[in-house]
Amino acid sequence: MTDSVRIVEVGARDGLQNEKTLVPAAAKIELIDRLSATGLRSIEATSFVSPKWVPQLADAAEVYAGIAKRPGVRYPVLVPNEQGYQRARAAGVDEIAVFTAASEAFNRKNINASIEESLQRFEPVIARAHADGVAVRGYVSTVLGCPYQGDVPVADVVRVAKALHAMGCYEISLGDTIGVGTPTKAAAMLRAVADEVPMTALAVHFHDTYGQALANILACLEAGVRVIDAAVSGTGGCPYAEGASGNVATEDVAYMLQGMGLDTGIDLNALSATGRWLAQLLGRPTGSKFTQARTPPGRARAR
Repeated sequence: MTDSVRIVEVGARDGLQNEKTLVPAAAKIELIDRLSATGLRSIEATSFVSPKWVPQLADAAEVYAGIAKRPGVRYPVLVPNEQGYQRARAAGVDEIAVFTAASEAFNRKNINASIEESLQRFEPVIARAHADGVAVRGYVSTVLGCPYQGDVPVADVVRVAKALHAMGCYEISLGDTIGVGTPTKAAAMLRAVADEVPMTALAVHFHDTYGQALANILACLEAGVRVIDAAVSGTGGCPYAEGASGNVATEDVAYMLQGMGLDTGIDLNALSATGRWLAQLLGRPTGSKFTQARTPPGRARAR
């Protein structure tokens, strides 16, 4: 495997979609533009889901149109169905992500469909995307546990990831949506999926509910993964996963990777400054341990 790791920044979408503070479009645009200046190569911009279900991202088209897109940086967006795809394409999107779960119970609660129904729903979306030259990333959530059914069989994770890859997703992100995973289980799950989907087409996505996210990432790095999802300032959660804490903080992941000699291309100081700015905007402390450690006493928030 290579000695570099690509971090997919999901703060502007997965991070903000469950924040109680409604962030204005102008601030979301500024967040993405700040992130673009840190060296990140993949920044998930927003989601073209129904505003009825995720009001925090009702301004998707405005945000996508407003960001200053840098050469060499990808700005994927989440789409739930053909209608969402049409809206995304009308906004000029050139990379999308589709999402389902390895848990039947979570899928029905989240998108009101069975796993098979969700995959069928994505088939025409992915086909249209390929015809339009639009890249497609896939998300599989609840890979290490579900708030409604508990344990999720690894075989179900493998089946769903394999199906998304066969449908044409260039990369599959495996998400521990409620943050219950531990390193041994995380690595075993990843290896099982990698038996059916190339490791180079896999990413991991950990929430830090039980403080295990960095340990899980390390175990998966040792198993061979080289793409990691993270959210600046540790923002987020999941609107359909009660009790789930935020995503692992991008700053903390980047610090660990740099300490391991793995290249991310990220300016950690610029990233940390962006995280402090976002925490101030949200009116709460940053979720990044790195930024907390580097913030002088009495200056808990960015200026």
